[in-house]
Amino acid sequence: MLRFGGWGARLAAGALVVAGVLAAGAGEPARPPADPGAAPVFQQAEGTAPPAPDPAAAWAKWGLKPLPAAPPPPADKPLKLPAKGPVPVFSNVPTKDKVVFVTIDDGAEKDPRFVEMLTDLKVPVTMFLTDDIIRDDYAYFSRLQALGNPIENHTLSHPVMPSLGLDGQRRQICGDQRSLKRNYGTAPRLFRPPYGSWNSLTQQAAADCGISGIVLWHESMQINDMQYDDPKRLNPGDVVLAHFRGPAQLKGRTMTQMFAALLKQIGRRGFAVASLTDYVAFPGEPAGPTPR
Repeated sequence: MLRFGGWGARLAAGALVVAGVLAAGAGEPARPPADPGAAPVFQQAEGTAPPAPDPAAAWAKWGLKPLPAAPPPPADKPLKLPAKGPVPVFSNVPTKDKVVFVTIDDGAEKDPRFVEMLTDLKVPVTMFLTDDIIRDDYAYFSRLQALGNPIENHTLSHPVMPSLGLDGQRRQICGDQRSLKRNYGTAPRLFRPPYGSWNSLTQQAAADCGISGIVLWHESMQINDMQYDDPKRLNPGDVVLAHFRGPAQLKGRTMTQMFAALLKQIGRRGFAVASLTDYVAFPGEPAGPTPR
C-alpha cells in the first residue's frame, strides 16, 4: 500500500477532487462565469403552468378599464323561444342580472385590429351579417366566430323588409340563411330586419326559413355615444346595436375606437356584457347553460 504524508497527501486528495469535478461535467459545454452585476434569472419549474395574463393589462392596451365580470350563465334561461306560432320579436331579455348584450350588424368594416381587440378583451358579441356586404371576405368573420361569437341572419342585400311581399322576404332571409350556413357551418337561429323594420310577413318568412327569434334593440352605438330608447338609460337584459364600420362611416374614427367608446359607456353604468345565447333557450334545446 502506498502512503502519502504531509504535502503529498494533500496534493493527492486535491487531485482526486479535481478529477471528480471534471468527470461530473464531462460532455457539458463550458459555462461563462456569472456576471455579478446581472439580474438573477428565474427558471419556471418543469410541469408548472405559465402565469395567467393580467386582464387589466389587456384592457389598458386599448385605453380601457375592465368591465364588471358577467355573472355565471343562468341555470334556467329566462327567454324561451317557442317552436310554434309567430316568431317572437324582442329587444330585451327578462333578467335581473346587470348585463347587456352587444350585437354588431352588416359587416362592411373588416378591421384586423378588431379581431385582436376581441381576442384580448374576451367581450362576447352576436353578429348579424348581410351576404352582399361580407362576400368579399367571408374568412374575416370566421376569425370572430372562432372566439365564440355566433353569426346570425341580416338578409342577403339589406332591404326594407315591409316593402317586399312574402316571397321577397323569404328570398332575403332564406338566401342569407343558406350562405351563412355554407360559409360558417351552422344555420342562424336569430334574424335582425334591416333598419329594425318588420311586419307580420317578416315573422312568417322568418319561420319558413328556420328562424326562431327576431332581435331588435334598445340602444344603438353611434361614433362616441349611444342613442337610447325612452327611458334614456341601460336596463338589465337590453340588446345594444353597433355596426361594423370604419373611418369612412365614423368621421375618421376606427372600429376599435368606436367599440372602446361603447365599452366605456357600458362600464360607466356598471353593466357587464354577457352572451345572448346564454340567456335565450331555442326550441328543442335544454333551458340550462349553453355548453362551451
